[in-house]
Amino acid sequence: MIALLRPFAFALSCVALAALAAPAQAQDFPSRPITIIVGYPPGGGPDIGARMLGEKLAARLHQPVIVENRAGVSGMIGAGAVARAPADGYTLLFAPNTFLIAPHVLPKGTNINLDVLHDFAPVIAPSKGAMIMVAHPSLGVHNAKELVALLKKQPGLAYATPGSGSPMHIAGELFKKSADVNMLHVPYKGVAPALADVVGGHVKITYAAIGVVAPHIAAGRLVALGAAEKERSPLMPELPTLAEQGFPNTATGAWYGVFAPKGTPAAVVDKLNKEFNAALQMPDTVAKLKNQWEVPLGGSPEDLARMAKAEYEDYGKIIKAFNISAD
Repeated sequence: MIALLRPFAFALSCVALAALAAPAQAQDFPSRPITIIVGYPPGGGPDIGARMLGEKLAARLHQPVIVENRAGVSGMIGAGAVARAPADGYTLLFAPNTFLIAPHVLPKGTNINLDVLHDFAPVIAPSKGAMIMVAHPSLGVHNAKELVALLKKQPGLAYATPGSGSPMHIAGELFKKSADVNMLHVPYKGVAPALADVVGGHVKITYAAIGVVAPHIAAGRLVALGAAEKERSPLMPELPTLAEQGFPNTATGAWYGVFAPKGTPAAVVDKLNKEFNAALQMPDTVAKLKNQWEVPLGGSPEDLARMAKAEYEDYGKIIKAFNISAD
């Protein structure tokens, strides 16, 4: 009888040790450098945001935070590297919410086998920007209503995007449906060439992150027509949303998320979340984010999980309805 009970007692002791190990692991964490992987090239928005917050996190945790760029396949190369990393909190993903769009639009032959909702442990949504619709001044419109009036007379005006399947492409298709207008989608290979052609007047309309077009708006090279957001951005509060102008169901949103590999101990995730939240409340962090045309978000891992699930499902429906795919 005693011999039979020994395996059961051993199993119970293992469970007890595991329960004690989690808080101890969080207490000792981190004991070595943390790596934040960005799935985009150096110098872009994700890279700048990751480096700024990585610097704050390093100061708070007293350990180096290294930002590593692994660009390719709409950010999925970097995401895959994090998903395969040990689930110990020492490898994190810093990604824009396009991370949730890519699986829906990538060609079926793409060798990226990721489940973005289940292969990662959400940590925090650090900040958000805004997506806005802009036009070249020569078009002679000053808001979305005036653009729609023009499109009724001149259907087929072109709008530029960084590529098929991009958030800007999705925003354009949503606007076309809501406003019942016809616009021609012209995909480019990246934000820079698309924006250059709109600033040059070769294509008259585009969607872009607020930080990308704000200098051109201030200089009079572009006209802001409306925000493709659920609410006005505090970064440009005078600009009404497209919905406010009578075109509902046109919001896309632009925000960043930090994720750890699936299975990362909850205590470690909570500690990272706590330190990120503290860094986001620092006045100089808020100021730096504002300079990058971002506003702090923060919140719990559960908040990010809810945001990610809702957007993944919403984008999936939109992309299927409009038959959108990447280049």
